[in-house]
Amino acid sequence: MKLVSKIAALGASVAALSACATLSQAQEGARLDPADASDSLAIMRKVMCSTIDDQPEVYWWHGIALSRKQGEKDLHVFDVEGMNIRACSTIEDETLGTGLHLVSREILLYKDKDTGEVLSTWDNPWTGETVEVLHVANDPVNFKMYETNRDGSPLEWRGEIGADGTWWMRSTVPLWYPNPLGGDFQKEVGGTYHATEMFNFFGRTDDLLDADDDSAKVTVGWARMADWLPWMNMNGREGMLYMHTAGYKLENFDQLSDTMKAEIETHYPEYNSAPPAGDPRKNMTSWKYYKGIVDGSIPKPDRTGE
Repeated sequence: MKLVSKIAALGASVAALSACATLSQAQEGARLDPADASDSLAIMRKVMCSTIDDQPEVYWWHGIALSRKQGEKDLHVFDVEGMNIRACSTIEDETLGTGLHLVSREILLYKDKDTGEVLSTWDNPWTGETVEVLHVANDPVNFKMYETNRDGSPLEWRGEIGADGTWWMRSTVPLWYPNPLGGDFQKEVGGTYHATEMFNFFGRTDDLLDADDDSAKVTVGWARMADWLPWMNMNGREGMLYMHTAGYKLENFDQLSDTMKAEIETHYPEYNSAPPAGDPRKNMTSWKYYKGIVDGSIPKPDRTGE
């Protein structure tokens, strides 16, 4: 009888432990699987925007811009501050399945490295010329992603999960395409646009993989290597510009800096919201924007008196 009692007690203990584990799992909630295509899409939505269609999300970052020229020390030329307001919507494709369409607009401000003031002009240390500054206002910056890649393979999240409960994801974007400010013979005489953008995203794994949470808390590092900016009037001089920044996904628009909010209110009022879902326009780039300002096809922000 004692043996039977012990077996019964052991069975009750196992059942209790099983019930506790089930309860614990239920309390923890469902977790997304980075190896699953549908879950990978949800993870990307949590990083880039939200799993709720058309919910606005805002990224903000700031840092420095430096020169790189052969034979001289790198020079801290100005500071930078940027924002991107975005939203995602669910889309369907007959071949690629369910996907996301991210629509966004972004601003990058060039600021005095000593005072932090938004620049209206800049003194070029190589030419001695005072030039007018044109800040970046790219509208739109959109992209699509699906559960199935274009080569037919299932989408798989490419981030990494650390043993300390953190995750990170790298994205390197080499850019090489016909320069919108160049002529018809760029292949023959040079001038092709050449740059690289490098993104690092970081966060907590429990937050990222929580299927019940629509958006992840994300910090971001952004670096860019590129030719001199066209408004710098470098006239073909050897060298390049690189930027090094960091920031995070904000909880709301109001968390933007006072500087950025003032710029949006005064010069870029449409940037208080993302473009409409399904925005069909071609993407804007900083050099296409410069060309549009120069040729008058894009209205120029009025900085008279600043």
